Amino acid sequence: MTNHILESVLTCPACAASKVEVMPTDACQFFYECSSCNTLLRPNPGDCCVFCSFGSVKCPPIQQSGGCCR
Repeated sequence: MTNHILESVLTCPACAASKVEVMPTDACQFFYECSSCNTLLRPNPGDCCVFCSFGSVKCPPIQQSGGCCR
């Protein structure tokens, strides 16, 4: 069994605010609202979730198998 990192620092591309968030282990998170500027973040093209696009750590499914959780 592999240990996965479950916390990631999300950084808003609009205002550069950062916040530590716990990543879901059983689903991708497609949307995230910045608590500083209220920008709704969506994954960049080719990424499966907001953590893969804007986080300091890729989501657990990518960490585990390298595959997207879509």
